[in-house]
Order: sequence, then structure tokens, then C-alpha cells
Amino acid sequence: MNNIQATWFRGYVQIQVVGYHPELFFDLCVRNNINVWHIKKMDQTHCLGNIYIHDIKNMRKLRKQTRYKISFIEKKGIPFICKRTTANKPFVLGLIASLLLIILLSNMVWKINIEGVRPEIEKQIRTTLDENGIYVGKLKFSIQSVGDMQQLLLDEIPELLWVGVKEQGTTYALEGVEKTQVSEREQPSPHDIIAAKSGVITEMYVSKGRPLVDLNDYVKKGDKLVAADLSQGKEEAEEDTSNKNQVAAQADIYADTWYESKVTIPLEADYQTLSGEMTSKYFINWGKIALPIWGFFQQEFEQSQAEIEKKSIHFFQWKLPINIIRKDTYEQRHVQEKRTLAEAKTAGISQAKKNLLQQLGREAEIKSEKILHETSENGKVKLRLYFTVKENIAKIQDLSQGD
Repeated sequence: MNNIQATWFRGYVQIQVVGYHPELFFDLCVRNNINVWHIKKMDQTHCLGNIYIHDIKNMRKLRKQTRYKISFIEKKGIPFICKRTTANKPFVLGLIASLLLIILLSNMVWKINIEGVRPEIEKQIRTTLDENGIYVGKLKFSIQSVGDMQQLLLDEIPELLWVGVKEQGTTYALEGVEKTQVSEREQPSPHDIIAAKSGVITEMYVSKGRPLVDLNDYVKKGDKLVAADLSQGKEEAEEDTSNKNQVAAQADIYADTWYESKVTIPLEADYQTLSGEMTSKYFINWGKIALPIWGFFQQEFEQSQAEIEKKSIHFFQWKLPINIIRKDTYEQRHVQEKRTLAEAKTAGISQAKKNLLQQLGREAEIKSEKILHETSENGKVKLRLYFTVKENIAKIQDLSQGD
């Protein structure tokens, strides 16, 4: 079987030898290192046999030394098939174009199915996908990954609690779960509003309950700010809680609060940063081979950071062992910066503000800052800072918890 495959791949011809005792010609070929097989004598003057393509030249030299006549009967093997195929160029080009078209169509988005959400949310999802380049007819190579698509939808559509994305051939199947809207029919139990932190009241917005403090009052952490009991006077409210005329207090109470922070900033900064310049290259990957197909003449960066994304190529529903690789290269710069004392102080205050706001949340507002203590030693500036912050200090306390 292996011998048959070898002759087929190498290619061979069947020749006919005409003359007196034609089998002697094949014997001459063997003695001159020409492989011959399947010799068949037809009659006294005709004989058939097979030889390899690469032995034809030597066989013709031998024939010139004899009186035999040689003719070719059959040509078999892959070399002849390739020759016949390449001779018919329109057929070959049409076949290649058809295969490329099928591969192209197999790697496009033809359908986006969305389930589990209301029609208005479905419309929002489709609009968000369309605005971010994910729509029917788009090549899947240029679409972000399934994980990035899920995160995009959750960030852009707050009504979604969860969304799942599956890539099924040329279809993206999305299944979403909406956030449950809490019914407001059930009335909350009566409660007071107390101070979550100590501070000076600057703004008050009381929608339910009876205020117990005024603007510019200093309150300590835990002090009652708004009472649930509406029937009592301000002085009697803290002593008598038996009155049934009580509500669930609601209020936004802003106060000036104070924080101390310590920060150390070096006078010499040494760090890596991205310049914002980037290049993209595309490759066809097959096993360990990666051939570039786009982005040949783009600039190379001295220092760079690369991100690689691999996308599979499909032929109908089958995944081929071929991938499209996108390589994004970002220019990276090494920065060595020397700061003055004033610049270091400004950087330290900015960093301390950022850290404090991350701790307090978006609603907090830093009104002022003051440097309590400053030292400079060993190439570093150390600051002890004092911040005045405006924030909402209202906190709910159920009546059952007491004072």
C-alpha cells in the first residue's frame, strides 16, 4: 500500500515498447538504474511497463542506442493532476474564489437573537451593539470578544442585572436578566435620621419627619437629626416615644466634616507611560506559522506593550485549524521627571484628594485643604494634610434600636 502511494505521489507513466523481444529493453533499463514495474508482454513485438517521471530522460537516451519504438500509453499521479488543473485556469480561479467567498460568509454575523428581556430593553441592547460596531453583516474578526461585549452591555444599560452572550456559528445569542423593580406599596417601618459622622450642618432637605437641628449646628456622630415622631415638641421628643403618630423620616443633611491624611511624594519620578500612539497588525495563524496579511509598513516603537487577540476561522459550522490574529502595539515611554518642592506638594495634595474621594464616594465634595506639617528629606516630601469635606451624614436608625 505504501509503495502504491509513493508511486502515485511521485508520478509515473506506462510505456509501450515495440520491437523484436521488447522485454529486453526493460532489462536494459533495470541495468541502468531505471525503476520498472508491472511489465506485461502483449505479443512477440509489444510489451508494456511503468517507469517514474524522473526516469523518462534516461529512458530516452537508452532508446536512442536501440531500434525499439517507445510510446506513452497512460500518465498517472499527482504531478499530472496538478498540471491538468493549472492548465484550466478559469476553473482554478473560480474554485478558489468560491472557497474564499464561503469562508468570508461563514465568518460574518448573520443574526443576533435576544431573549429574556422586555421589547424596550431589547431595543436598547440592539442600539448599543450597533453603536459599538456589532451588527448583522459585520465580520467577526473585527468584533470584540464575548466577555467585552457582556461588560459593555452591563455598563451601558443599567436596567440589566446580567447578560449572557454565546457565539453560535454566524449567530450571537444573547440572554438577559433585568433588575427587579422593588414595589413601593409596602410602607417602611418608622425610623429616625441620625448623624453618621460629626460635623457642622450646612444644608438640610427634610421630606418626612421633624427636624431637631438647624443650619450651622455642630452635631456629633450618633446625634438624632430628624425625628420620626411628629406630635412632640423639640424638647420632649427625646423623652417620650409612645406617641403613635410616627413616620419613616427621610432627609438629606449635608455637613462639613474633617479628615487628616499623610502622603509621601518623591522629588524624582521614574515610571513607564503610554504615549497614545498605537499600530495594529493582522496575521493568519496555522499551527506555529503566522503570516502577516495587514499592517506591513507601520512604524516600530523602541519601547512597546502588545495585546494579542485570536479569532477562529469557520467553514460553515466547522472551526478550521486557522486563526486570524490581531496584534495591537502601544508605544511606551520611560519618563524620568524631577520635581521642584512646589510641584511635589501639588502632586501630593492631588493624590491625597483622589484617595479620600475614593474612600468617601462620588457625592462627597472637598471644600478646602491645609498643610499641617511638611518635611523634606532623602529626596522625598512628606505632608500631613487637613481636609474640609462636604458630605451627606444622614443615617437611618429604626426606633427599635433606641438612642
